[in-house]
Amino acid sequence: MAMRTECRHFESRTYANGDAMRRCRLDLAPDAPWRCPDQCPKFEHRAVDIGWAHGSVVPTATPTEPESVKDGTAASVLGEAEAIINAMAEDIAAELKEKKNKKKKRKRK
Repeated sequence: MAMRTECRHFESRTYANGDAMRRCRLDLAPDAPWRCPDQCPKFEHRAVDIGWAHGSVVPTATPTEPESVKDGTAASVLGEAEAIINAMAEDIAAELKEKKNKKKKRKRK
């Protein structure tokens, strides 16, 4: 099933260079931006877009679905990439905290 743009968890953003990001906020669409799971347990119709600023630019078309989406290898590659990033995130957060603490110590002296 194609990405359900009418789902309240669907998110899309178009950048100044024309690139577009389409995703499920709940991370339940492993084949995003091409498709959502057929029987997504969290699918909910978008109720109302109150307070949203709608631009006049029409987002670019969804890119052509690669063969790896159809055979399931894309999801596994993306899952591995996500695991690598998550592993790095803890180290980066610790580094930033350490730098912040060093700055605080310098200010106290």
